[in-house]
Amino acid sequence: MNFLYNILIHLAYYIIQCLSLFNKKLKLFVNGRKETFKKLASITSNDRVFWIHAASLGEFEQARPIIEKLKIKYPNHKIVVTFFSPSGYEIRKNYNLADIVCYLPFDTRRNVKRFIELVHPDLAIIVKYEFWPNLLNQLKKSNTKTILVSGIFRKDQLFFKSYGQWMRKFLHTFSFFFVQNESSKKLLNDINLENVNVSGDTRFDRVSEILDQDNTIEAIELFKNNTYTVVAGSTWKEDDECIVNYINNHAKKDEKFIIAPHNIDKNKIEELRNLILEKTILYSERNNVNLSDYKVLIVDNIGLLTKIYSYANTAYVGGGLATGLHNILEPATFGIPVVFGGNKHQKFQEAKDLMLLGGAKTILNTNDFSNIFVSLKKDINLRVTMGNINKKYIEDNIGATQNILYYIENNITT
Repeated sequence: MNFLYNILIHLAYYIIQCLSLFNKKLKLFVNGRKETFKKLASITSNDRVFWIHAASLGEFEQARPIIEKLKIKYPNHKIVVTFFSPSGYEIRKNYNLADIVCYLPFDTRRNVKRFIELVHPDLAIIVKYEFWPNLLNQLKKSNTKTILVSGIFRKDQLFFKSYGQWMRKFLHTFSFFFVQNESSKKLLNDINLENVNVSGDTRFDRVSEILDQDNTIEAIELFKNNTYTVVAGSTWKEDDECIVNYINNHAKKDEKFIIAPHNIDKNKIEELRNLILEKTILYSERNNVNLSDYKVLIVDNIGLLTKIYSYANTAYVGGGLATGLHNILEPATFGIPVVFGGNKHQKFQEAKDLMLLGGAKTILNTNDFSNIFVSLKKDINLRVTMGNINKKYIEDNIGATQNILYYIENNITT
């Protein structure tokens, strides 16, 4: 099986290199990896290193509170952060708490051997998932202490199938598993892995800290002008169709909208703008205009969404109708109702929980969207009830980071 895997991984990378000639994201994926070993060359044999791997931006947000605490507790350690996806790396490549931010090398034996030898981490922290066989095998060979944080497992994963023995053996690389829920722990226990703690999701610690930062954005304040405002964050085309239909056909005069699309390509932004019949402005056009005159604001840059949610009376989180639900905890921490799309939220523990508790609602089409947002606009008591549920849910689930730090402090010699 190892032989077959290594043939396939080389073939896959060759195909990706060919496709990258025609695809911008794949081009970033390939070219970015050409810089990885150059960046790692700055690590010396005397350096002590923590290595944190996040597949993409969502996993990075789970790693972030851990990184911040490690930087304080172990100021003499270098911190290396790797990403698999360009959508994570391109946004966080200048993250100031990491000494090195780079792409994870593609999972060939030669690549990962060189990677681990260069980084020689005291501790490897893998966030949520990313179980690359050659990488895990090399970590085990080098006796690197390795932990999984904010892990979540499902019974349909290969590890838990009768024919999954080959992948299952790589789980023994991990010194410890910090998982999000009891069902994940049980799945691991059922395959004789007992080094498991249900610590929860570190994102709760991250989003709870958002309340302590300065979330003021003058332009958003001027646009909102004390008016009921819906913030739609990380939206895809499927989400935008629902939002535009509502704005054009059902929105009230005393109701404003801020849309922060997932894709801020200039042409895509203009397409969205042209669909909206109400007076609309882009965030990049905010200067020297009276923002309060506009009904819709489209955010055509990145990095502001977390703060923008603080201005929402109600939030819609995108992705669920397209490729996958984005972070609903960021708006929830502000104590406001959350709505999202799709019926595939079972993979997201927080989405399942908030649906069950009543703090979140889901839509499948434009009619659902309009019905829910008409109700939320009309009923302040409903908004307050849902918001309070969400705020309490965040407060009740903080603490995962501290559990992980306690383990590190007791297993890493200073």
